[in-house]
Amino acid sequence: MRKTLTALLALVIVLAFAASASALCVKAPEANLRSGPGTKYEKLWEVFQYMPFTKLEKRGVWYKVKDFTGDVYWVFGKLVTESYKCAVVKGEKANIRVGPGTHYDQNDMSPALQYYSFRVLEVKGSWVKVKDEYNDEGWVYKPLLWIQ
Repeated sequence: MRKTLTALLALVIVLAFAASASALCVKAPEANLRSGPGTKYEKLWEVFQYMPFTKLEKRGVWYKVKDFTGDVYWVFGKLVTESYKCAVVKGEKANIRVGPGTHYDQNDMSPALQYYSFRVLEVKGSWVKVKDEYNDEGWVYKPLLWIQ
């Protein structure tokens, strides 16, 4: 029984590490997303700080990444980080509140529209405390976000 619990705990730790290791966040104020690993490839989209991605592959100094819609791009490695978690509004909009719950008022950031990205500061139950690129903070209902 003890060996089974130890093995199960080890598996959970490995899976948790693997999940976090595959996440990337844009750390620069802006990042160009390209069709291939280099500046000679077409710029497909420009994103802002804290946009989250799933890391698929690394080629030299470029990462192949996937966004919450499943679209795949390439981003220059110095523009992203694995140091913290980020989130993006995945629906049409999300209310930003001054505290973790619907009984709290919406703040001045509310509502955040689809593709608005944040740095994750804290998770409290089904609520996430976030910060945007302007250092404004608030709470968002977790199911409205894609977190990496």
